[in-house]
Amino acid sequence: MALFSINLQTGTIADEPEKDIIVGIDLGTTNSLVAYMRDGHPVCVANKNGKNTLVPSVLHFLPQNEGNTEGSSSELKIKNSELNAAQSAEKGVYTEGASSEQNRAILVGDAAKEKLESDPQNTIYSVKRLMGKAFNDVSNYENYFGYKIIDAPDADTLVKIRVGERYYSPIELSSFILKELKTRVETELKKPISKAVITVPAYFNDSQRQATRDAGRLAGLDVLRIVNEPTAAALAYGLDRRGEDAHTIAVYDLGGGTFDVSILQIQDGVFEVLATNGDTFLGGDDFDRAIIDYWLTENNVSNALIQNDKELGQSLRLAAEKAKKMLSNADNTEGAIFELKIQNLELKIDLTTFNSLIIPLVHKTINCCVLALKDAQLSKSDIQAVVMVGGSTRVPLVKKMVSEFFDKPVFNNINPDEVVALGAAIQADVLAGNQRDILLIDITPLSLGIETVGGLMDTIIPRNSKIPTKAARQYTTSVDGQRNLKIAIYQGERDLVEHNRKLGEFVLRGIPPMPAGFPKIDIAFYLDADGILRTKAKEERSGVEQEITVKASYGLTDEEMALMLLDSIKNAESDLKMRALLEARNEGNNIVLASEKFLIQHKAILSEAEQLETAKLAAILRGTISGDNKDAINKAMENLNTFTEPLAHRAMDVTIAEAMMGKAI
Repeated sequence: MALFSINLQTGTIADEPEKDIIVGIDLGTTNSLVAYMRDGHPVCVANKNGKNTLVPSVLHFLPQNEGNTEGSSSELKIKNSELNAAQSAEKGVYTEGASSEQNRAILVGDAAKEKLESDPQNTIYSVKRLMGKAFNDVSNYENYFGYKIIDAPDADTLVKIRVGERYYSPIELSSFILKELKTRVETELKKPISKAVITVPAYFNDSQRQATRDAGRLAGLDVLRIVNEPTAAALAYGLDRRGEDAHTIAVYDLGGGTFDVSILQIQDGVFEVLATNGDTFLGGDDFDRAIIDYWLTENNVSNALIQNDKELGQSLRLAAEKAKKMLSNADNTEGAIFELKIQNLELKIDLTTFNSLIIPLVHKTINCCVLALKDAQLSKSDIQAVVMVGGSTRVPLVKKMVSEFFDKPVFNNINPDEVVALGAAIQADVLAGNQRDILLIDITPLSLGIETVGGLMDTIIPRNSKIPTKAARQYTTSVDGQRNLKIAIYQGERDLVEHNRKLGEFVLRGIPPMPAGFPKIDIAFYLDADGILRTKAKEERSGVEQEITVKASYGLTDEEMALMLLDSIKNAESDLKMRALLEARNEGNNIVLASEKFLIQHKAILSEAEQLETAKLAAILRGTISGDNKDAINKAMENLNTFTEPLAHRAMDVTIAEAMMGKAI
């Protein structure tokens, strides 16, 4: 029996329903792109002029109620909550999902990049470097950013970015960039897009992958797959179509903020990642930083100058980026010199000096290549091709050193800025069911395990394990009659869990009372194709079990994510804000208790004025905790932390001096 679809309005047989278009997205540190398959080939979506496919990964927050010259703020919200792709793409403006009195229009891309020098504190860039990071992960780089990064008392808490009186997570900020990409492709295709593949550096850990997935969902995208950038690049080069024999390639990916190298084996359309290594805080931004530090030294000024003058800091950063690009693309490379004057600073650098500054950074990437080959149990001679990915591979010294290391020419004939997005579009086409001759077999870059007695890390899934995968180990209790067992899950390579990244924890409850060592508790890890972990614990003798999907400490449930997305459309208050308020209250209470304890313990070394000011700031914080304004609580915490930080350093110095008194060194 045949089945037909009938168009009831025309009385005709309807055409086959059109398949959903799944787009590929490269969410980059410096630039982001979106691509899709057109007539069997991947293409990156350009702007309205058809000239530039890159969307700078930059956001600028306009003053309250500014940014809509054609209508009121409410009209602007409508444009961005409904599918009006053409106007949204042209304006590049979005509105926060906040209460009406806090709404601020947000510029994304080129328009935002123009504000880097004039308004750095309200212009956010390189947010990818903060994805899935705690403050402790990025504190050494705090002064490099023109905007304010906020600490939190819990080292596992995701870093926050302050814009005006509001505090944002990197997930929220990244979602605005993804919304711009979504709007851009919807404008070109003239239809809604809801499904995507998003790429990440191969060395992104579980927290960073979760953050990327959550940002996509918050932007209104169903993220079908998180794909490693090197694998996407290999797809774009068509390295799966080199014949039936297996061949092994190295993908060297150096972007604006991240680096990784992956060793892939490809045969009959099957991509198998053998090993990966890298650094999620190393990239072209660090080349720029090396130039800035050189200029400051040459002008005999300290970093404090740009710490106190954010506008000057941004001017120097943009000048360093221009110098890097000019020296990398100069026709007369031997005599290439960049010169510029900003305020009273003479900025001058030649190619030789530039190379000398970045050689240590490039050597770091080469060391990662050595480790990746070692993990794959291969030598350089086993590599048949080397693929260069990322805008920073345009630097001639990078190409030269990589080519010399692998002792062969490198593949760089596809635009290194676009190659990952193009590969993501191909993988999206595979998921759409249009290509059946490609299979990606990825790996997990870091080991996964649990905390055991003594704070030790016991690995259950070793790094470089192929995914999807599952593994299990059996444990027991250490105390007679123990009824509950807390299971803390970590990711990393160190022996002690305190040196690794905590992903989450849960409690197996209701274990029947038994002598220590008698229960048999199986703990199983299930790692899916996106590198997302599900954990299950079961006591075999009684059948008691517990199962969770592990999320990082900032993780959002499906319900919370749905509420956030709904509220970003309706500009209404959400349960997420209550969750954020409760978290802020908890943090505030911890800080108040810590400050009260500090005043008691170190009263002898504090002046009366310092004691009074600390007590006053703590009282202000205590007062805000009882209110409903999380941003006021965060600000009060920031004020108290800023004032007490030098006092804490002084107390530590005194404690150390007392401990060392009378001892010879």
